[in-house]
Amino acid sequence: MSLQKHDLLHELPESREAIHLLKTNSSHFAKLFDEYHELDHSVHRIESGSENTSDEYLEEQKKKRLFLKDQLYSMIREYEASTAS
Repeated sequence: MSLQKHDLLHELPESREAIHLLKTNSSHFAKLFDEYHELDHSVHRIESGSENTSDEYLEEQKKKRLFLKDQLYSMIREYEASTAS
């Protein structure tokens, strides 16, 4: 099984500029982005075997990561829609 990191810049390369601008101009977005990045890193360490934990804990972390990703994705799309000509 190939393990993938789920960082936003790799998953949304077309939104790289929007992500950068939101991180710079929105402290709320920046906070959520940092939380997502830390959670993604933690999940990746668990999945790669670098850390051991229960399956329940891993699933809980994945759900939190997905929730944060949904919030960030919505903020990115909203920003992009507001700046589209």
